[in-house]
Amino acid sequence: MSEPVNPTPTTPGAPTGPVTGLAAGRAPAAGAGPALDVTTAAADAALLSDEEARREASFERQRRLRQEPRFPGGPAADPAGSHHERRIRSFQPRRSRVTTGQEEALQRLWPVWGLDIDGRRVLDLPTLFDGLPVILEIGFGMGEATARMAADDPSTGILAVDVHTPGQGNLLALAERAGVTNVRVANGDAIILLREMLEPAALDGLRVYFPDPWPKTRHHKRRLIQPEFLDLVARRLKPGATVHCATDWEPYAEQMLDVLTAHPLFENTRPDGGFAPRPGFRPLTRFEGQGLDKGHVVHDVLFTRAEDGPGPSPTGH
Repeated sequence: MSEPVNPTPTTPGAPTGPVTGLAAGRAPAAGAGPALDVTTAAADAALLSDEEARREASFERQRRLRQEPRFPGGPAADPAGSHHERRIRSFQPRRSRVTTGQEEALQRLWPVWGLDIDGRRVLDLPTLFDGLPVILEIGFGMGEATARMAADDPSTGILAVDVHTPGQGNLLALAERAGVTNVRVANGDAIILLREMLEPAALDGLRVYFPDPWPKTRHHKRRLIQPEFLDLVARRLKPGATVHCATDWEPYAEQMLDVLTAHPLFENTRPDGGFAPRPGFRPLTRFEGQGLDKGHVVHDVLFTRAEDGPGPSPTGH
């Protein structure tokens, strides 16, 4: 009798049964590390690809949310969009909870007294303010001081700029409650407003009260009051117009005083060249009162635009 033929030669220690599972398409684990590694890498790559896709979708959702207005007909989330170059910003956009009253004011009054800083048009301030002289206020917080100054001086228009949605709604509500009509609320970057949307010598004054001090040394470049900013402001102010700044951060107050003193187109209203006492027209705000209670010292800086010279040569117009 002939011996049975084994079609598959065997080696010591090798399985002699049917070939299934991993062995059917790949060698056993002990001898096939590269094949298993390829399979694992492919699975990891697929998982990583899925995770990247989820992150990208989440980023895109957040981007759309930032560009969509929170209130239809109200201030835009990013009015200048991507059609103006990005720069180091002197403000930190914040989205806080908007109260029912603020939301109602935004939806009802924004079409009447609000405007977005989109950088696509030049504002006609005489028409916008019915011929009143106009002061630009950059950063108004919750708007209490702005509404008070507008009510105290109805013969002056205030173009108030901020990016804080609750504050925008609050100022609109306060202005309506006080019966004032000489305030307009602008939403967006004040630099784009000054550079792109205002005519030369369009303003009768500038107010910057308690701007972000950016206290860390590496953030000082973000402070608003810088020589380049003053060059831009000088082109938009009429001769004799006032620049009024206030801060409770002493190092920033010193910087304000230094850069304004050094600029050839601004003159200190103080004969001694120092800080000014708080003018009667600037209300003592709740924020300022809290700082004073803590021992903070508030400094006012009051300069005027020099009469001679048109200011540094403009870029663009």
